[in-house]
Amino acid sequence: MIVYRIGRTKFSKDLSGEGARLHGGRWNHISTPCIYTSETRALAVLEYTVNVNIDDIPRSLSITTFEIPDVGIKELSIADLPGNWTEFPAPASTKDFGTNLLKSGASPIIKIPSAVIVQEFNYILNPNHADSKKFKILKVEDFVYDVRIKTV
Repeated sequence: MIVYRIGRTKFSKDLSGEGARLHGGRWNHISTPCIYTSETRALAVLEYTVNVNIDDIPRSLSITTFEIPDVGIKELSIADLPGNWTEFPAPASTKDFGTNLLKSGASPIIKIPSAVIVQEFNYILNPNHADSKKFKILKVEDFVYDVRIKTV
């Protein structure tokens, strides 16, 4: 399976989940590493857009293409998630939920609905899982962010 992530070029080859470990995210607390990816390039752009301030968009961005196994994926539906999972900023309930899943080590990959487009999916990769060695970076390409997305 192929998934995508947009981020700073200097972190484009990171398979450790260091950025999420340092800053946290919707599905993880600070100190819990993971790698946020999306099922399409377009969803990756939308996810990046809703999580960055226009003044903080770096000049050097990349889109990373990952290959991940098609097996061992924990699929979650909206009914599985905390009731307030789409709130902004991300509530503690989602951070608790995702952190518990990641720390349980039950699965190397979590398939979860996107809070931006609930009919599409993000894949959270667990770099601490024994099967994380199967995550492969296929390609890193320069990505030029079109600021029209963030401006009126």
